[in-house]
Amino acid sequence: MSAMLTLSEARQVLGVDAETGAAEVRRRFREAAKLAHPDRPGGDAARFRRVREAYRVLEAPLALAAPEPMEDLDLTLTPAEAMAGGEREADLPDGRRIRIRLPAGLRAGERLRAAGVTFRLAIDPEGETQVRGDDVWTTAVLPALLLAEGGRAAIETPLGKRIVWITRKAAERGLIRLEGQGLPARSGRPAGSLFLRLVAAEAPGESAARQRLRRFAAAWAA
Repeated sequence: MSAMLTLSEARQVLGVDAETGAAEVRRRFREAAKLAHPDRPGGDAARFRRVREAYRVLEAPLALAAPEPMEDLDLTLTPAEAMAGGEREADLPDGRRIRIRLPAGLRAGERLRAAGVTFRLAIDPEGETQVRGDDVWTTAVLPALLLAEGGRAAIETPLGKRIVWITRKAAERGLIRLEGQGLPARSGRPAGSLFLRLVAAEAPGESAARQRLRRFAAAWAA
């Protein structure tokens, strides 16, 4: 194990001097840790360890107060994560990497606490799937004949395959609602619905522009 840095060496690593206040030392540490983190472009594990060691050396002589609370951080989820939950890793401004447990049924705008940090949640669309409030919307591409005549269909959704019955009325509307199969109930919020936009499979020889136009029209008609 390498010898502990001297005060002079520690100050040099963080770019501070004996007159630098505690708040500024913390700020310099966070910047240096972020740049040195091995998972970031240009980062280096040895340099990251040296930055953290420098901060530890400076804590005692500066009699640093407990770290100031971090501002709320943004965390963006996929629709599948919002529905099913799971685990995520996140890098903090102070250089730490933490694991976050995601309960099922998270909503956009909700705040989630982990490792002493509060995260503001957002849910971005993924492909044809997006979250609106408690509800999940996605697109189901089905054979034109099935939409014309109706029948049973196996449709892939963010939580796996769903077996639905396509009626002619649903096909005409271009939309099916599966009540209670959107975001799960959570913290007083009811379970949402899963809305399936019904789109006919692309006809052979159809131009790419025509395909995009038809998909766009089907999505907004809902």
